[in-house]
Order: sequence, then structure tokens, then C-alpha cells
Amino acid sequence: MISVVIRNKNQDKALEFLLRNLTERYMSDIDEIIVIDNLSIDDSKAVAEKYNANFITIEKFSYGGSANFAAKCAKNDIVVIFSAHSFPVSHDFFKLIEEKFKGREDELAGLRCLHNINDYSGYINNISSIDDYNRAGLIFAGSVFNKRVWEKHPFMSDITTFEDKEWTKRVIAEGYKIEFVPSIFCYQINRTKAQNFFRFKNETIGSYQLHHANYTMFKSLKGFVHSGFKITSNYFTDIFYVFKRFFFMIKFLINKPNRF
Repeated sequence: MISVVIRNKNQDKALEFLLRNLTERYMSDIDEIIVIDNLSIDDSKAVAEKYNANFITIEKFSYGGSANFAAKCAKNDIVVIFSAHSFPVSHDFFKLIEEKFKGREDELAGLRCLHNINDYSGYINNISSIDDYNRAGLIFAGSVFNKRVWEKHPFMSDITTFEDKEWTKRVIAEGYKIEFVPSIFCYQINRTKAQNFFRFKNETIGSYQLHHANYTMFKSLKGFVHSGFKITSNYFTDIFYVFKRFFFMIKFLINKPNRF
């Protein structure tokens, strides 16, 4: 049996699309749906209730802490975790997951689903999570973890981000396996500049802690100059094509082609 847990904060429209997708297309494959919500002020709760999902509020959010809370709430060993702005696409999404776990409940810690070119290339080229835990490890926008393994090895609750990659690295070292599964999902979100900056801060700290990224003052200055040049270049390029489109329309209106 499969539990689906969804981490959400003020994503009522995306959440409704995800829940509608799950309930209309996959309910025969799912035992329960749980929404883990971080103090949303929109209509997320009403949306969850509309689709009979179990809506649970978590006040103090951390990525690892919310994942631990999701695991505690789930009643089944196979737990599919989504962000609210992700949704399954392939018709056999959950069937493929269930098939992968048959007879392997004691060795398989999790599965990484596919959502972009990096996932596809990793899957097609048989990249192993043992060789590259970052490219082939779990991604909690849309992945599966084994609650039996989690009970022995909980997620790190105080990590700023990359709780999925940290857990991947740790359980692989304990002898468990994490593999790709060709269950396809879509991941779509439009972040504000403030949200992007928040994400940048977390990923900078997480990359240093987990991936041992080599940050230096020179690299920071180089990144600053590169970003400034890119913004300026894009600005003037945009202005150029604004005028180019305008003069094209003038020319078009003066010399309209014959209609068919």
C-alpha cells in the first residue's frame, strides 16, 4: 500500500490541481493522501478537505523536520513525497513504484522519479546513486522512500536544505539501495525574487555542508561581475528586440500579405 504526503505552504491552486490529479487518476493505487501544511494563509485547508485529504499543520518548518513529520504521519511503508507544485503524469506512476518494491522491502531505501532531462539521462545511462548521490539520489519534489529504513535512519532535521541528498548519502553508506524508477512527474513553480534569494541562501549553506563546495572570495566576486554583466546584457538585448518587433509591425501593417 502507498501513502502520498504533500508538503505545502500557500500553494492552494497548485495543491488543488495535484489533489484533483491524484483523486481522479490514481485513487485505486493510493491508500491515503496527507497534506503537511506550514501555516498557509490561503485556501489550502479548504482544498484539502474538498478532496478528502488529511490536512495536518506543522508550525516550525525545516526541510528535514517536515520530512520526518510526514514519515511519522504515513501509515504505509511505501511513502511518495511531493511538493504541492509537483504532480504525477505517467498513467502507471504508482504501479511502477509498487512493482519496484516487491520482494525488496529490506534493501531498497527509496526511488527517484523522473521530471527533467537530468533525470532522464541519469536513468538511461544507468547512473548509480552509489557513484553520484546528487544526480541519482532522492529529490523530495517527487520521490519515494521506505518507511522501514527511515525508522532506523531518520532524516536530518536541522539541515538547511538537501535533506533528501543527505539521507541518500547516509543510507547508501549503510548498504541500502536507491534507484531510478520511470515514473514521470511534472515540477512547475514560479518563485518571486525574494523566494529565489531564500533558496539561494539555503542551497549555498547546504552545498558547503553536504557537497563540500569550495567557496572563495574570488569566486564570489567573479559571480557578482558575471551576474551584473548578464543582467545588463539581457536588458539591452530586450530593448533591442522591443524596437525590432515594433518596426516589424509597422512594416507589416504597411505591406500586409494577401489572406488565404
